[in-house]
Amino acid sequence: MGMTDEEAMLHDVLSDLKGHLRSDDDAKIVLIGDVMMDCYIHGYANNLNSRAPVPVLRETSREEDVGAAAHVARGLKSMGMTSHLFGVVGDDAAGLSIIESLEAEGVSTNGIAIIEDRITTVKTRMLASRESLIQEEQLLLRWDIEEDAPVPLEASEALYEQAVTDLEGASALIVSDYGQGVVTDQGSEILFSKAKELGLPVIADPKLTGLHRTEGVDWILFQHQGLELMRRRVGASTGADAAEKLIHQYNWNHVVVLSGEAGVTIYSKDHDTVHAPCGLVDLRQMIGLIDAAAVAIAFSLSRNLDVQSTALLANAACECILAAERTDSFVLSREDLIHRIGEQVWNLQVSKR
Repeated sequence: MGMTDEEAMLHDVLSDLKGHLRSDDDAKIVLIGDVMMDCYIHGYANNLNSRAPVPVLRETSREEDVGAAAHVARGLKSMGMTSHLFGVVGDDAAGLSIIESLEAEGVSTNGIAIIEDRITTVKTRMLASRESLIQEEQLLLRWDIEEDAPVPLEASEALYEQAVTDLEGASALIVSDYGQGVVTDQGSEILFSKAKELGLPVIADPKLTGLHRTEGVDWILFQHQGLELMRRRVGASTGADAAEKLIHQYNWNHVVVLSGEAGVTIYSKDHDTVHAPCGLVDLRQMIGLIDAAAVAIAFSLSRNLDVQSTALLANAACECILAAERTDSFVLSREDLIHRIGEQVWNLQVSKR
């Protein structure tokens, strides 16, 4: 039995994506957002504490990794793009470690401001399994260290001034907002206005409390839970209705919804809805899903790909994250995406033999 016309078209689109991923064309991506450190503590949780009904974690290993906007920057670099990252860290051990890690991987840190006496955000995840059982780790606790004070006005203004200047010659702008103070109302307005003037597409991963800053943004990223929350807020009956209302309210061009095992859906102002189903059976974790999707969309925009190709590429990037054994050492790369899309092409061919 041969492929249907729809399957043949999908096969051709996926094969075309592999060709784009193998090309060596460079692209400059401007990225602004919160920079933080992720720490992972692994161990066994065999017993409960004698004084409270909480597990006792016996640590076996720990790793540190760059997170949030810094993780996106590293993903852009591994995909063969040049990231121009703008953010802030404190003059503490975590901040200096982030800068050293990025520089060691060839990611430019010229746009990261080191602010005296500021605390660098560190998110520590404690993960464990039972030593006697063969099973995946589970998250026991997340412990956050972060700064409550806003970024000093002088530093914020200098950061956005430099970012605006750097938009010349870029293929896309990514805004990664984790609510740590880098993304501001005034700064966003200036940056988005300049991007619009240059015809530069904007990708935003906003906090739900910061949607007012995203007026007119081209690509908005939501995880399924975020869209579900917004569905309730706007009184929509379905996620699709909520996306349509939000697109109209904020004048967005596209809403990209990442739904884990349900795949990736892109709702658009001027295009039909596109869905890319997840082909995985065993989902291991979801940390870094939005970061990977932002990187994939930036790559797609740098190659002028259409919405369907963008959905397929973002879905493949999400599958790489969902299938990862250990997020603390995982970096999305072109090789990962080529392999994942190659599996999808192979499955289409095999299923029709």
